[in-house]
Amino acid sequence: MAHRAVLTERQRVNLFALPTDEASLLRHYILDDDDIAHIRSRRRPENQIGFALQLCGFRFPGRLLRPGEVIPEEISRFLAAQLGLQSDDLLRYAIREKRRREHLASLRKIYGYVMFKGKRAKQMRAWLDREAEVAVNSESLVRGFVEECRRRRIILPSTATIERCCADAFVAAERRIDARIAARLDSTMRMRLNGLLAEKVDGRTSRFVWLRQFEVGKNSADANRLLDRLEFLQGIELSPDVLTDIPAHRVTRLRRQGERYFTDGLQDITSARRLAILAVCGVEWMAAIADAVVETHDRIVGAAWRDAKKICDARVTEAQADIATTLAGFESLGTTLLLAKGDDMAMAGAVDASCGWKSLETLVANAGQLQRTVKADAMDHIAKGHHRFKLYARRMLGTLDIHCAVVMQPLIDAARVIRDRLDIPADMLSFLSTRSKWRGHFRDADEEKERLWVVAVLCHLRDAFRSGDIWLAHSRRYADIKQALIPVEAASVMGLAMPLEPEAWIADRKRRLQQGLARLGKAVKRGTLPNGTIENGVLRVERLKADVPEEAGDLVLDLYLRLPEARITDILVEVDEDIGFTDAFTHLRTGAPCRDRIGLLNVILAEGLNLGLSKMANATSSHDFFQLSRLSRWHVESAALDHALERVIEEQAQVPMAKYWGTGRTASSDGQFFPTTRQGEAMNLINAKYGSEPGLKAYTHVSDQFGPFATQVIPATVNEAPYILDGLLLNEAGKKVREQHADTGGFTDLVFATTSLLGYLFRPRIRDLTSKKLHVFDRKAVPKDLNGLTGDRIRENTIIANWPDILRSIATMISGRIRPSQFLKALAARPRQHDLAIALREIGRIERTLFIIEWVLDIEMQRRANVGLNKGEAHHALKNALRIGRQGEIRDRSIEGQHFRIAGLNLLAAIIIYWNTKQLGIAVERRRRDGLDSPATLLPHISPLGWAHILLTAEYRWRPTAPKNP
Repeated sequence: MAHRAVLTERQRVNLFALPTDEASLLRHYILDDDDIAHIRSRRRPENQIGFALQLCGFRFPGRLLRPGEVIPEEISRFLAAQLGLQSDDLLRYAIREKRRREHLASLRKIYGYVMFKGKRAKQMRAWLDREAEVAVNSESLVRGFVEECRRRRIILPSTATIERCCADAFVAAERRIDARIAARLDSTMRMRLNGLLAEKVDGRTSRFVWLRQFEVGKNSADANRLLDRLEFLQGIELSPDVLTDIPAHRVTRLRRQGERYFTDGLQDITSARRLAILAVCGVEWMAAIADAVVETHDRIVGAAWRDAKKICDARVTEAQADIATTLAGFESLGTTLLLAKGDDMAMAGAVDASCGWKSLETLVANAGQLQRTVKADAMDHIAKGHHRFKLYARRMLGTLDIHCAVVMQPLIDAARVIRDRLDIPADMLSFLSTRSKWRGHFRDADEEKERLWVVAVLCHLRDAFRSGDIWLAHSRRYADIKQALIPVEAASVMGLAMPLEPEAWIADRKRRLQQGLARLGKAVKRGTLPNGTIENGVLRVERLKADVPEEAGDLVLDLYLRLPEARITDILVEVDEDIGFTDAFTHLRTGAPCRDRIGLLNVILAEGLNLGLSKMANATSSHDFFQLSRLSRWHVESAALDHALERVIEEQAQVPMAKYWGTGRTASSDGQFFPTTRQGEAMNLINAKYGSEPGLKAYTHVSDQFGPFATQVIPATVNEAPYILDGLLLNEAGKKVREQHADTGGFTDLVFATTSLLGYLFRPRIRDLTSKKLHVFDRKAVPKDLNGLTGDRIRENTIIANWPDILRSIATMISGRIRPSQFLKALAARPRQHDLAIALREIGRIERTLFIIEWVLDIEMQRRANVGLNKGEAHHALKNALRIGRQGEIRDRSIEGQHFRIAGLNLLAAIIIYWNTKQLGIAVERRRRDGLDSPATLLPHISPLGWAHILLTAEYRWRPTAPKNP
């Protein structure tokens, strides 16, 4: 049978080694009364403790003890203590093989354990066949196999047998899935798909490679290149139904393989696998390219508005001289009139004396024209962007499979007019709301009315895609959100943190609001607010002073002086030897662990330092560019980077020093700006907050133990708030968090609502807190001292009416069927008042009011938020120091490339934080051995974010390491 390397040596130890830690011993090796009775039936002490050891070995890890195996002293002491024996009694048992075999037979008879052979082996192989298709990777399949054997009391076979069985099952499942997809393709479709490898584009690139070379664009030429590929794929007529019942992770795996193979590589693999990869890529790319077309259109619309705004600004700038002249003329006239005040004859001649009536007429006309210039907005010039759209709009509307809600039908009808080149209908503005600003511009438009209408339709299409009021079939980003929502029946059994009945939730919030307002009213009346005042209905909160003891600075300096100077390469090797984070980077095709650890660390370092593989190949003597490129192509995936980060964060939290900083139950999130190349300007990536330089943001979640457990790339121009829940819900470390901090950019009422309903305590630091109002159910119940702070009344009927959809929304976000950020952005972008959005906004207002009350009354909450956000901001300095390549710019144009760069940087930062945490703990112990005090009250003020002692530049040399076991 085929044999593959499924586990690394570290993974084998974790699965099959006898436990030694106290928690595992207490969980698995506690003997009950029946166990002790069976053990006591053995006469000699060595037989009793040996029998007990074999019994415990069957229970966990579930295997036979190997002849000559060294039993950890922790186990022998633990069992001996329960039996009233000496741990040394086990030594005499180890040399009696016959007695061991007798005990094995007795244990099987008493407890029902069976060997892995015959009928049991067939049953487990059948179980493997069923589970292999849904297993994410070979390691998870092995773990599932081991747990199932334990549950069935089947004694585990040898490690080699387990790995061979699981590898065979995994390969067989792959082949079945390949064959299942291929069987759904008729002969014509097979010929078309195989033709993608033979046909050449421009005589050089195969059609298959040409199809996968797409990314979101910035102009009409890019849109047309995307439409070329989309139309070609639609012409193949490949139905998405060929992937029905194929597990999502299998589809993703096949697609990623298709994006890694070159044409000749695909031609060399089996027919079924080749057809499966081509079919999956065809279906997936069709959806991805359609999404890219919509995103490109979004950017083109943004560019049109930006150009219109530039025209406004330019005309105001050009009119400055005329404005000055006109104002000077009116100033002269006004001065003359004031001098002639009270004298009718003098006033009549004042105009003649000042400028003359003819000049006054000109002055008034100029003033009117200048007023229109200054008051003009971008919509006055948006029709000039028509030339951008005419080059691709009709083609886009004819190619995309657009669906809509009933309310958006007039907009779709208007789009069909553009697509089919029909005459503009009489009710040309039916797609506009009655209060739309566009209507006023149509009244004033003359010869540009038709162009303005086309631009208005396409701009509203952009907004409708953002809000989810129109969607694409089989889309990943622009799908129908309502179809993704979990049914109410399923949501009600998911164990949500929110009650199933809205009345219970509302009653609880009314009680909490009443109590909170009463406490706040008393504090205001007595003048006992801890860090603020309320005067004449205005809330003022003072800035908190630093709460760091002076002696903490000396301790930090001394501890960092005690840290060893180290090369970044040595740190990577040492950390990998400690926790094995490179085990996460398995081969995309085979699932085998990467044997070339140094090469893989080179790739990770290249991504983290923003060097790129070419520069890294020049800076290291261990690998050339092609070796690094091969490792990057087949081992470095988004999921692998996330998995490796998860391991580093989990292990860093277990380092004793990390306990001084927190428990991992609180976290903060913040965005860090990274400049891009000038391409960013054309792609609408300029945020005036960061100056005129284009760029993107890495939105990172940092735990109270300094671990950056989640990061994602977002445009520099978007609101950060919707992305908070992504970091909390889409990884294990985030699910452990209970209190989340953010700055002003991370707060909206929708976020307040969803975080509360999900069971999180959302504690943002709001810059303009004094301008926020308190929203209540009953204004009459508000203390008089707070009347000036009271805002609108809560619409509880709206909450009650929409509670089922709220349940579905929260359950859907927990399930991961839709990214929380995508859902929140769609709700926030709706051009019309959507009932669900209104209901969530009302809930958010309640939660924000409760938060403001607690914030004002609880100074410790304010301190926790400041400390959490300061930890997140301190990360920026470390990452800026690491981002040494390419002048610090993120030059990748594709979203995937940008994610790799940011995720690699985050992983590298986490590795340094783990190493610093470990070394700081060692330094504290050395300091104490030297007789110097290291008070536990000062250690929370230490940070593992220093890097002065780490050599980040120069040639990257690697110390020799033992090869990783296959």
